[in-house]
This record gives sequence, C-alpha cells and structure tokens, in this order.
Amino acid sequence: MGDVVKREINKDGVLTVTLNRPESLNSLNYELVMGVISAFDEASSNDDIRSVILTGEGRGFCSGADLTGGGWPNEPEWSAGESAANSMIIGMNPMIKKIVNCPKPVVNAINGVAAGGGAGLALSGDIIIASKSAKFKLVFGNQLGIISDVGASWFVPNLLSRARANGLAMLGEDLSAEKAEEWGLLWKTFSDEDLMEEAMKIASQMADGAIEGLKAIVHSHDNALRSSLEDQLEYETKTQRVLCDAPPFKEGIMAFLEKRKPNFRNLK
Repeated sequence: MGDVVKREINKDGVLTVTLNRPESLNSLNYELVMGVISAFDEASSNDDIRSVILTGEGRGFCSGADLTGGGWPNEPEWSAGESAANSMIIGMNPMIKKIVNCPKPVVNAINGVAAGGGAGLALSGDIIIASKSAKFKLVFGNQLGIISDVGASWFVPNLLSRARANGLAMLGEDLSAEKAEEWGLLWKTFSDEDLMEEAMKIASQMADGAIEGLKAIVHSHDNALRSSLEDQLEYETKTQRVLCDAPPFKEGIMAFLEKRKPNFRNLK
C-alpha cells in the first residue's frame, strides 16, 4: 500500500497523503482505497499529526473508480451491481467516512482532474483548494447511466444547489477550478506551481491552531445543513459549553490578556 499511497509527516505535524497511481490518474483500486483508509487511521490515532493534506501525484487528482477491475475481493459469480456495491461497502464509503470524521483538519489540494468518484473524494476535505488547471467532472449519468457516488451525491448539492448538482451530474460538463471557486464549491484556486506551497501554509496554520475547535467548526456547519435555526442555536450552546471548558480556550484567553500568540500545542 505504501507504493500507491505516499505519506510524509513534517516537523510541524502536517501529514501529506499523496495518491500515487499517476499512470491511471490515481484511479481508485482496492489497494489505493485501503491505503487512504490506513493513512487516515494513522492521522486519527497519532498525536504528533495535527493536520492533513490530501493530494494526487502527477497531472491528475483522481479519475474515479478503476474500471479495469481494481483488484477488489469480489466473487466471480457476482453481477456488476453486486461487485460495485461490495467495493462501496468495504472500501469507498469507509474511505470517505474516515476523511470526513478525521479529528484533525484536512486540506484537499486538487492538482488536476477530479472525475467521477474522484470528484467525491476531492470534496471530502474540510478546506478544498485547487490548481488553476484542475477541473471537476461528474461522469456518472451521461456516460455510465448511474448516480454520483463516493460522496459526490451528498457533497455537490450541499455545497452548491440541487439545480447545479443535477446539471453537472446529468450533463457531465467539465467544471473548471476557477468556476468551482466562483460557485463556492471550493475555498481558493492557485497557480499549478504554488498549489502545494499554499496547501502547506494552510495546513501548517491549522496545525498551530486549536484543532479540536477547528473541527468543531466544521461539524457545526455540517449540522446546520439539517437543522432549524432553533436547533442550531441549541447545538451552539451545547458545543460552546464543552469548548469553553477546554484547555485551548483557556490558553487563548491568557494569550489575549498577555498580548502574545497562543500556543495550542501540548496542552493538558
């Protein structure tokens, strides 16, 4: 798995996870998906890791499922539908859940095409940035006659709208990174040359931050998507009650009073 998913932890506690099947535009086979799951298991359990960057090797981020078979442990007598469902149950869905539920902030740096399930994977991070040459393509409906998956059917309508999600998925048009930024699908775009440097700046800033609070921000916004204002105000109250009793808040207050930058690392 180390060959198809590269991991590197720097001195600031930033883990860079790189999809490494550039010859297939980092298509999702069994080995790669399990490698991503393993990398995010490490991110969740290793206290030295404080933030994560997910990106792709080569000229593409991820072209979606490996349609040549992908090495999934399927039974020979299974239909195409049964095999697809199995890959989702044992691999694709757990992978997305691992990323979304990672207790460390996740920056997805989209370095090229993100197509099909690769678009879903691209949108799984807490902060999404992209190179100017990147593009998103939902090929499910117009080319394959299936629905969006790997989380894309949830991310796209929630981040954009039902109308734009339908148009992208049913017509399969390319969505450029700059248009995706304009529409609000991602945070910012950068030149191809600057993408990883900018990703590292963002991830390092979050690694220096109060990571529990940063992830709580993400969860609060996700909760708001399915809540009334009244329910969300109650959610805010419950969450602030916990966070305001936690060490990072106390450190932040002390730093403000002492006119210094807060140090959120190694707090007890």
